[in-house]
Amino acid sequence: MGDRVIGSLLFGIADSLRDRLRRRRVTPDQASGRRGEDLAHRLLRRQGFTVVARNYRTRGGHGEIDLVAWDGDVLVFVEVKSRASEEFGSPDRAVDQEKQAALIRAAREYARRSAVPWDRVRFDVVNVILADPPAVTRIPDAFHARPGVY
Repeated sequence: MGDRVIGSLLFGIADSLRDRLRRRRVTPDQASGRRGEDLAHRLLRRQGFTVVARNYRTRGGHGEIDLVAWDGDVLVFVEVKSRASEEFGSPDRAVDQEKQAALIRAAREYARRSAVPWDRVRFDVVNVILADPPAVTRIPDAFHARPGVY
């Protein structure tokens, strides 16, 4: 068995244990969301991103960004959407204009506080289907902030 297969097996076991513990403390939907974020975090790291924040909340508490990561010299704000299946469509369909506006407002605060120019930010969405095995896909540059709108 190769190192990659063993590593994948160990991650799977750890994910399963972590998920069981979470389900004792939070609602099933919250546990599924956290599991999706764990899987998205792992995908980003495998793709060479440097994750610098998870569940970033604005000072006023009016917005949250699931993951913030560097992709080279671009700061990427990542929204993670998890579903049990694609029966009702792809999870990213839930990132509507209202959700995008909330993400953009939170991202502007983060970028301003971090002194990152707005032309060096991007918005990605990660879809997670919590099947066995889970399917995790990233949609780079999923949407854009229109100047002066948010």
